[in-house]
Amino acid sequence: MIQDVESALLLVADPTTILVVVLSAVFGLVIGALPGMTATLAAALLVPFTFFLDPVPAIAAIITMSAMAIFAGDIPSALLRIPGTPSSAAYTEDAFALTRNGKGTIGLGISLVASVLGGLFGSVLLIFVSPILGEFALRFTSYEYFWVAVLGLTAAVIVSKGSQLKGGIALMAGLLVSTVGLDVTLGHPRFTFGQEQLYRGVDFIAAMIGLFGLSEVLRAVTARRGDSMPIPKMEGRGTIRPTLRGIWRNRARVGSGSVIGGVVGALPGAGADIAAWIAYAVTRSTSRVRPGRGRSEKEAADDQRIEAISGASSANNAGIASAYVPTLAFGIPGDTITAILIGVLLVKGITPGPDLFLYQTDTLYSLYIIFIVANLLLLPLGFLLIRVSGMVLRIPRSILMGLIVAISICGAFAINNGYLEIGLMVLFGVMGYLFEKGGIPLAPVVLGIVLGPIVERNFMQSVIKTNWDLTQFFTRPISAVLIVLVVLAIASVPLMGWLGRRAERAVSRQGAEGRTPAGA
Repeated sequence: MIQDVESALLLVADPTTILVVVLSAVFGLVIGALPGMTATLAAALLVPFTFFLDPVPAIAAIITMSAMAIFAGDIPSALLRIPGTPSSAAYTEDAFALTRNGKGTIGLGISLVASVLGGLFGSVLLIFVSPILGEFALRFTSYEYFWVAVLGLTAAVIVSKGSQLKGGIALMAGLLVSTVGLDVTLGHPRFTFGQEQLYRGVDFIAAMIGLFGLSEVLRAVTARRGDSMPIPKMEGRGTIRPTLRGIWRNRARVGSGSVIGGVVGALPGAGADIAAWIAYAVTRSTSRVRPGRGRSEKEAADDQRIEAISGASSANNAGIASAYVPTLAFGIPGDTITAILIGVLLVKGITPGPDLFLYQTDTLYSLYIIFIVANLLLLPLGFLLIRVSGMVLRIPRSILMGLIVAISICGAFAINNGYLEIGLMVLFGVMGYLFEKGGIPLAPVVLGIVLGPIVERNFMQSVIKTNWDLTQFFTRPISAVLIVLVVLAIASVPLMGWLGRRAERAVSRQGAEGRTPAGA
């Protein structure tokens, strides 16, 4: 083993590998910071270049890029209210609210450090637990994946700001949009209105850009002069210490988010997106931050946002690393990026699976080392990107709104090089504007579009192979555990509300008892 590690270190320390890691890191930060340019798209763009590289630099390029791109997606979320990557959509509202309250740099810093810690945890999980988790992931069938997706949908509703009913309405709207396209079982077109381009369904990236980005432009344009909120300045120097203090205060959230990301990311097809949503829901629903004891309602709300970002950001990057568990152990893609990586490995003559652990251990250990290096490199490059990103907010508001529209159009067009996505983006922009007017949250719409096909596909696969025997959904052991988690998630909303009201009554009672002697 020591010889394999030494060989792996020599492979990673090769000047070509180091150069590829640095260039891929910069590429990932740039792509991730552009709305609509996902980490999957960046991985696809890297594939032609990997043909000219040796196996280890080729693997390093994709791993480093994905780690950078997932965090960089938080930049447009905080600055422009446009999620750079789908996993950023879970806490876009919170990141943007922190920027409006003058805490944008601290929020991004906490997201960065939490991402690094989560990525390192996922790397450790990949190194030591990949055979165990990989075997566990193989036990998942369509029944279990159905309940995993339902758990993600439940998370969207329970974390909805304000009324859970409005969160449910938003989720139903997203699920309705997800039915557009070809039926997953019969292949019949649904709600396509004769447009063949809609056979592939509504792309969630176009919907995401419209709901979050274009709707914000519409809100700014239609607002009265007195109601229009000016874009604040980002903080300058002196944000590292507040960031580290915030991470230390929320260390339990970073830990729980990393665990959730590590476990969910190891499930084939789940990936960082669902992991971020579940971690966000767990963090929000179990938050004990309340106004009082010298903390105003605004400060408490900001602390809750930072708490939620800590949990979801750590889950993001932990999910990236753990998604390689089924990929390396059994050759089953953990997400879309690992699916691309499998193709690169096969081209290089490397077959993912048990043989990789037996006969190509130097390449395997190189992959482990690259994960750790990529996450450590994210820390300085991420802080540099945060410092540079503040320049965006110095642009005059009128010009910035025009740039947002231009970036949104380019991002939507780049999805399939078609004009349909631009029209969909505009449609969802209007929809997002109207939803916000009615106090309906936007994030559940995106999650409904993403998870809707997963729920439908796994449900139909399950009932077809059992001739509509629905008892299989409830009698399988792993399904039963997931059902219990869904029930607990739903029950956590009234339970946490009851506990919060009880704590407030206790505090007010103590205050009244403390004032009684003074007035006597």
